[in-house]
Amino acid sequence: MASEQELSTSFIPALYKPAALLPIARHKKNLLYLVEKYPVTIVVGQTGSGKTTQLPQYLDQAGWCEDGKIIAVTQPRRVAATTVATRVAEEMRCKVGEEVGYSIRFEDLTSPATRIKFLTDGMLLREALVDPLLSRYSVIMVDEAHERSLSTDVLLGTLKKIRKKRPELRIIVSSATLQAEDFLRFFAGDEYRPEAEPADLGGSIGRIISLEGRMYPVDMLFLESPAEDYIERAVKTVFDIHTQEPEGDVLLFLTGREEIDTAIQLISERAATLHPKAPSLLPLPLYAGLTTEQQMYVFEPTPENTRKVIVSTNIAEASVTIDGIVYVIDSGFAKLRAYNPNTGIDTLTAVPISKASATQRAGRAGRTKPGKCFRLYTQQAFEQMPEATVPEIQRSNLAPVIMQLKALGIDNIVRFDFLTPPPAELIIRALELLSSLGAIDDYAKLTKPLGVRMAEIALDPMMAKVLLTAPSFNCLSEILTIAAMVNLQGTVWVQHAGDKRSAESHRRKFAVEEGDHLTYLNVYQAFVTKGKKDSKWCRDNLLNYRALLRAVSIRGQLKRYLERFGIQVDETLSSRQGTADLSKQPEQIRRCLTTGYFAHAAKMQPDGTFKTVSGGLTLHAHPTSLMFNRKADWVIFHEIMQTGDKTYIRDVTKIEKSYLLEYAPDYYRVRQ
Repeated sequence: MASEQELSTSFIPALYKPAALLPIARHKKNLLYLVEKYPVTIVVGQTGSGKTTQLPQYLDQAGWCEDGKIIAVTQPRRVAATTVATRVAEEMRCKVGEEVGYSIRFEDLTSPATRIKFLTDGMLLREALVDPLLSRYSVIMVDEAHERSLSTDVLLGTLKKIRKKRPELRIIVSSATLQAEDFLRFFAGDEYRPEAEPADLGGSIGRIISLEGRMYPVDMLFLESPAEDYIERAVKTVFDIHTQEPEGDVLLFLTGREEIDTAIQLISERAATLHPKAPSLLPLPLYAGLTTEQQMYVFEPTPENTRKVIVSTNIAEASVTIDGIVYVIDSGFAKLRAYNPNTGIDTLTAVPISKASATQRAGRAGRTKPGKCFRLYTQQAFEQMPEATVPEIQRSNLAPVIMQLKALGIDNIVRFDFLTPPPAELIIRALELLSSLGAIDDYAKLTKPLGVRMAEIALDPMMAKVLLTAPSFNCLSEILTIAAMVNLQGTVWVQHAGDKRSAESHRRKFAVEEGDHLTYLNVYQAFVTKGKKDSKWCRDNLLNYRALLRAVSIRGQLKRYLERFGIQVDETLSSRQGTADLSKQPEQIRRCLTTGYFAHAAKMQPDGTFKTVSGGLTLHAHPTSLMFNRKADWVIFHEIMQTGDKTYIRDVTKIEKSYLLEYAPDYYRVRQ
């Protein structure tokens, strides 16, 4: 028996490449030496070099978790935090939540045993509210810093401050591109020596180390003439690859969930017409709105005689590595947030990607063997792309960031050390909004208790204000539900391929005349009474069972925040009042929503479109909204999305004009 025992321990599961073969392995000693000797280490390595999965394990083995300390690894995206934690837990042979855990908004899988913690950079900033020096952590690794997300930039500025008080803290910044010197210059400050040898740039503060990834050559193929419809063209390319190229999985980059669903539907329909003996196609989606389990499917080994086609947003560009990809199809677009300080509106728009992104995408094809990248644009279009994406901090609504900085005790925003300072008009606009919401006073300090509490709740400032105002409108329980449902970002309904009609009639069952927010309330209440124990009820009503379970858990967490502030949620309120007062209830909820969303108000036009209060923008109700073909005078909305040449508003509720003047007199008096 003994020999059999040894046999199984001497073999390793074939699902993953042994860590020793990853490019990072031969740099292990050098990395540990740099981290020991210098406060800041900048690690440059391509996605797939093993930096995210191996470096934290090396640090753990080298004793950085002694005395109960933790190693934090931050990710700009939730998907990456969960998938990487799962992967590292498997390598360390533990369950996620034990030695290796993760923490993302509304989902914390860690325990007192956790030594390596993956979290979004926003979550680490939230922890700094409670522990300003992040004293539980011995090493903080900011991964994918080149993506320059809003929270990454704020976190880097905060870590630079913390470092002055905690010289023993080790900071590792990992970046996939040529921004390494910018990061080092930022941390080294006066010690930065541009004229020195590359090895001494950072003085006594830090060093840059480069781990070359194993890259096989990738053939770049451009279109001769521009594609009219890139989704259509992408699907055609999938089938060209499938019928003409040797085996290997395909990764297709599109901009968002709707496009991905469309493409998967087209691929499935067309795959049904393939020759019965031909290898089959397995299309799988990858985007942020999927549950953790659904995201895991893309990492499963491809079944026999099948080619996997992963249709993804730019999540797969840098954050996660999927083995077996040989062909990349790049649409050349990504959805970017852009905030317009003049209209005060945040839009999500599909825009051409940067050259850096295009290179990064192509690189995903050369991981396991030589690959090909099919670019659905011309070589000329590539030449005209910007070199790199504009950092988020220069194109975002800064209200949440400023609120967070003030909660961290940083009141002078202009003097905060940003890697790239945001434009002044964005700061002014954010301060105006926070002031009109009552979150800051005339001296731009957080108001007590409202502003301080708004900063602590993990919601955007508008929704945080609505939630904290709800007790005075007697609708706290209802607003809690609405806040949780809006957080699902439109994943409440499931639509089966080509079945728009029945989706509409099912939606109508729950519809409330006043709009989407109250409809969400209806759906949630029906789910809690009927659907929670019965996923078939959800399927019959085309409701997303998993998303609604998530809403229940988010609601529970928001309720705990409130209880921490000493605000009790009386769940029986509406049922106790009997029916007499229920007629008032929708009005109270609509009034309450206006206290936070007055800046997102619009007036309906005779042709059914909406115009913002300043009259500058024409908006259309999103097809999923109840207001899509209904009459209303004034509405407030949760978010705006731009698709093609149309601007849509989502999660729309009717209000009265008088509410605007009542709850935001300063805001509207100024603008009329």
